[in-house]
Amino acid sequence: MTRAGLVLLHTSPVHVPVFDALRDRHHPGAVLHHLVEPELLERARTEGPRAVAPALLAVLASAPAAAGPAPVLVTCSTIGATAESLAPELGVPVLRVDRPMAAAAVRTGARIAVLAALESTLAPTAELLAEEAEAGERRVSVRTHLVAGAWERFEAGDTGGYLARVAAAADAVTGADVIVLAQASMAGAAGLTTSPVPVLSSPAPGLAAGLRLTSASR
Repeated sequence: MTRAGLVLLHTSPVHVPVFDALRDRHHPGAVLHHLVEPELLERARTEGPRAVAPALLAVLASAPAAAGPAPVLVTCSTIGATAESLAPELGVPVLRVDRPMAAAAVRTGARIAVLAALESTLAPTAELLAEEAEAGERRVSVRTHLVAGAWERFEAGDTGGYLARVAAAADAVTGADVIVLAQASMAGAAGLTTSPVPVLSSPAPGLAAGLRLTSASR
């Protein structure tokens, strides 16, 4: 029988090896079940994140069945809030991967710069940071930056070029206490930056938090 673990919902297949590698490095033995649904992001970009709620609910409701009910980690920042709102209907915890990163960002400093390669990610990330700041009773200012030309590199499979553009954009940020890389796909850029400002990415803290949910739900 398949062991229940953590269900990860991705909107790009590139995330699967990233999270598997993090599991192998930091959480050996953890069970991950990957779902890849690119059309959810495509629709959210054109119709808005709430438009994908019915399809998202259908995907998540059926996915854990083979392994038993399991917590869900959603690695797409654009649809993360919509996914979290479905937790009561699903009956399992649902966590957006960037929430732990956002919580860390508001603890790090008041001036937060957000970098994203997709415009559809900017507003959800800014809203998340405001939510975490309110929860932590902190006052923050958030500036968002769209990394020009980066998403085109990502879609073309030019991972190196994509990460280089993100890193260059991070290095160009001024007047910030912390830089947030809004999309999970940007994580590799954190190691390429030369900025003295802390640069936060979501996969590692998000996976750790998701796996804590699996322990709590046993």
